[in-house]
This record gives sequence, structure tokens and C-alpha cells, in this order.
Amino acid sequence: MQKHTFDLIIADDHQLFRNGLNMLLSTIFQHITIREAANGTDCLSLIQKSKPDVVLMDIDMPELNGIEATQKAIQLHPDLNIIALSMHGDEAYYFKMIEAGAKGFLLKSSDIEEVKSAIENVMANQYFFSNELLKKMVDHIRFNNDEKVKTSVFSDREQEILELICKGFSNQEISEKLFISKRTVDKHRANLLEKAQARNTAQLIMNAIKHHWINI
Repeated sequence: MQKHTFDLIIADDHQLFRNGLNMLLSTIFQHITIREAANGTDCLSLIQKSKPDVVLMDIDMPELNGIEATQKAIQLHPDLNIIALSMHGDEAYYFKMIEAGAKGFLLKSSDIEEVKSAIENVMANQYFFSNELLKKMVDHIRFNNDEKVKTSVFSDREQEILELICKGFSNQEISEKLFISKRTVDKHRANLLEKAQARNTAQLIMNAIKHHWINI
């Protein structure tokens, strides 16, 4: 990937998982320095000593959990690239991790190619969600219809399309549902991405959560 050496921290309370991921990443990336932390407190200490390029942050850790550690880490380094490591059943914490500043989410059962993609995406200033996790997030999203006019920079039609996008509808499905052409939906989606300063659907949803255009 990068020609220069980049630094990465694996923060997880299971040593076997850390060691295995460390070994796999070392074989994929030629220029990488990997440090390990067993809890959120140790992770923050490593971040303070040497600002890493990427942190793989377990959500459920002793002493200081991943949400609290992410909040504190982002206070230290607002542009830090943090990828949450999630187990099935952690859905309730995804939104808190987003608000804390995480830029990506991975299931611990992800294959190594997906981990590689997540790292490459966040280092390119993009967000990353595995499709499975994005679907789980969408299932938990609802809209605050009372406040959307006050809090949103979107038109009524854009707000309507944003809601459908966040519910997982494709452009074709939205066009059929709203009785408008797919080309019109394409244009509205492009406007939504531009106004939300988002590069893709995952980032659009994450920005909507951060700015409270939608509720959870």
C-alpha cells in the first residue's frame, strides 16, 4: 500500500487475537510498525507516546472501553483514524463509536482482505463499513421528523430520499417508491453527498448520525 512506514495499534483484551492479527497484517503490509494494547488505558498511553496512523479499537475492553478510549484519543488527535472491532450483538454501541469519532467498523470475524480494505480506506480519508454491519446500523435508524426542517440543510425531497437511503433502498427502488425517474434520484443522491460532504453511502449515514439528522 503506502511506500512509507505507517504505525498501527491493535487494542484488544484478547492476546491471542492481537497476536494473530499482528502476524497477518505484518505479512500483508511491508512497511508497517504494529503495537499492541490490552485495554483502553494502555492504548491511550501508546497514542500519546507516538501518534499512530490507524488504531484498531475493540469496543468491549477492561479499565477503559473502546468508546471512552476513542473519545479521549480523538481529543488528543482529532484526525486519528480509528476502526472499531466489533462482535455480533454490539449494534447498540455502533452509534456511540461514530459519535466518539470512529471512521470504520469491522466484525472480528472479517477476513483479512476486509481488514486490509478498511485500513486502506481510512488512511485515504474515507469511511469503511462492512456490508453486514452497515445493514445492522440501518435497521436501527429512525428519523426525527419534528426537527429535521430545523437541523437539516436538505430540501424536503432530499430529506425524503435521505431517509430511504438510510433504510437501505437502492436508487431504482427509491424512484419506484416516489414515482420519480431514477435519473432524478441519482441527482438528489449526488446533492446529498455533496451537502453532507460524504464520499459514499456509509459516510453519508455516519454524517447524518453525527449531525443528528436522524435518530437511533
